[in-house]
Amino acid sequence: METKSQNEVNGGSFLISKIDPDQVFTPEDFSEEQRMMKEAVIEFIDREVWPHKERFEKKDYAFTESLMKKAGELGFLSIPVPENYGGMGMGFVSTMLVCDYISGASGSLSTAFGAHTGIGILPILLYGTEDQKQEYLPKLASGEWFGSYCLTEPGAGSDANSGKTKAVLSEDGSHYEITGQKMWISNAGFASLFIAFARIEDDKNITGFIVPFEENNGIELGEEENKLGIHASSTRQVFFNKTRVPVEKVLGERNGGFKIAMNALNVGRIKLGVACLDAQRRVTTKSIEYANERVQFNKPIASFGAIKEKIAQMASSCYVGESTCYRAAHDVEQQIQNNLDKGLSHQEAELKGVENFAIECSLIKVGASEDVQNCADHGIQILGGMGFSADTPMESAWRDARIGRIYEGTNEINRMLSVGLLLKKGMKGELELMPAVMQAAMRLGSEKANEIADGPLAQEHQLIENFKQLFLMITGNATQKYGTKLEEEQQVLQALADVLIEIYFCESAILRTLKNCNRSGVNSQEIQIAMTQNYVFEAQGLIAKRIKEVILHLTGGNKDERNQLLEVLQKHGEYIDHPDSFGLRTKIADHLIKENKYCF
Repeated sequence: METKSQNEVNGGSFLISKIDPDQVFTPEDFSEEQRMMKEAVIEFIDREVWPHKERFEKKDYAFTESLMKKAGELGFLSIPVPENYGGMGMGFVSTMLVCDYISGASGSLSTAFGAHTGIGILPILLYGTEDQKQEYLPKLASGEWFGSYCLTEPGAGSDANSGKTKAVLSEDGSHYEITGQKMWISNAGFASLFIAFARIEDDKNITGFIVPFEENNGIELGEEENKLGIHASSTRQVFFNKTRVPVEKVLGERNGGFKIAMNALNVGRIKLGVACLDAQRRVTTKSIEYANERVQFNKPIASFGAIKEKIAQMASSCYVGESTCYRAAHDVEQQIQNNLDKGLSHQEAELKGVENFAIECSLIKVGASEDVQNCADHGIQILGGMGFSADTPMESAWRDARIGRIYEGTNEINRMLSVGLLLKKGMKGELELMPAVMQAAMRLGSEKANEIADGPLAQEHQLIENFKQLFLMITGNATQKYGTKLEEEQQVLQALADVLIEIYFCESAILRTLKNCNRSGVNSQEIQIAMTQNYVFEAQGLIAKRIKEVILHLTGGNKDERNQLLEVLQKHGEYIDHPDSFGLRTKIADHLIKENKYCF
C-alpha cells in the first residue's frame, strides 16, 4: 500500500492507503481559537442547559426554542455561514466542534441545533441563488429565524425520492402551488422557514423549495408527536394545501431535489456522529462519579471489576469516536480548501468536499450512534435502580440516544450505502479499488502471517492492515459471485459494512495515539494506548466473525474454497500475541476512577 499525505486524501482511500500518523488531525490539534470556542460552548451548556434537564422531559418546547435563540446570540448557529451572509465563516472542524459540545446535555437541544444548522441552513448555503442567500442566511445564522426540513412523507421514508407531494405551476408562471403531507419534521413548531421537497408534474426526481411560514398560505401543523425520547424537540406533521411559492424560491434546479436531499444528509450524518460524543463523555463522567460514591459491601462499587469493565468500554468507544470524527472533519475541510485552490466557487467546493467523503460520513453515523446507545445502556446498569429512574439523567440519555440510529437514513441503509458508494467509486476509477482487490487476494494467498514489529500499537496497526486486505479479498469474491446483484444481498452488505466501520474507527484511534506518542512521548499516552488496544481487541472479534459469515455464505457447498478462505482468515485475522483484555480494562478504569471523570 502506498502512503498518502494529508492533502492527497480521497474519500474511501483509507482502505487502500497507509496514512502517516503525523498527517492526521486529532482533537489535540485544536487551535487556540477552537479551544476557546469549545470552552464557550461548554460554559453555555453547563450554565443554561444541564441544570434544567427536567424541563426537556416535561416537553417544554418553548425552553428549547429559547435556548436556540441564546445560541444564536452567542454566534453558535452561524459557524459555517460565510461572513458576507452574517456568519462567522469558520471551517468544517470548527463546525463539528460546536456541534459536538452543544449536543451532549440533551437530545432535544441537539436535534433542534442539528436540524437548524445542518439541513435547515446548508441547502440554501450550498444550492441557493445569491438573492436567496442574501435574503435568508443572515436571519438563520443569527437565530432570528429557525429552519426546518420537510422531506419525509407517510409513504416515503428511506425511499426519499418516492414522495407524493406535488408542485403545480400557476397559469401565469409566477408561482407553484404545493400540496402534500410531511411527517416527523423537526423544529416544525417554531420554524420560520421550511426547506420543502415536491414533485413537479411527472418529473423523475423531486424539486426543492424555500417556503417561509406565512399565515393564510395553506400551511397547517399537526400536533406535537409523542416520542420515546427527545421530548422537547418539536416534531410535527406539516400539511401543505395549495401553498403558494414564487418561482424565485425554487432551490437549485428543477428535478434536482433528490441530489440536494442526499448531499444535505451527508453533512447531517457526519454531524450526527460528532453530536454523539459529548453525550458519551457526560454519561461516562456521571457513571464514574456515581460508582465512586455508591458503597456496597463496605466499598465503592467503582472498585468492582464488573463496573470497571463497563467504564473502560465506555471511555474506549468515546476516545475512538473522537479520533474518527475529527480525522474525517479535517479531511473534509482540507478537501474543501483544495477545491477552492483549484478555482471552484465556495458552493462547489463545499459540495464536492463533503460528497467526496460520503463513505466516511455513513460509517461515522452508524458507529457513533450505536456507541452512544451502548454507553448510555452501561450508564443505566452502573446506576442500577437509580439508572432506571427518571430522577437521574441516565434513562433520558438512553431514550434520546435511540433516535440516532434512525436519523439521517437508518443505520441499515447507511451500512449498505457505505459499501455501495465504495464499489461505485472503484467502478468509476475514483479509487484504485480493483487493483487493490487483486493484490489483496494474491498477497493473502502467498504471504505468511506477519511477525510482531517493535513499537507501541505495532501489532494492532498490522492487524488492521491485514483486515483491510481481508475486506478487499472478500469483497472481490462477493462482487465476482453476484455482480450487479450484490446490492440485493443485504446481509452480505451489512456484514461488509461492519468490517469497514471497525477498520476505519480502529485505524483512526491508532493514528491519533501514535501521533501523540511521537510528539509527547509514549509514557504520556499509556492510557490512550490501552484504550486503543481495548477497542481493537473488541473489534477484532467482530471483524473475524463477520468475515467468516460472508465466507460461509459465499462458498456454499464448496468445502475446498471455504476451508481455504477460512485458513487465510485465521492466518491473517488473529493476534500473534493476544493482549490481556481484563488487565487493559482495569488500567483504563483505574485511571478514570482516580480522575473521577472522562478526562481525554
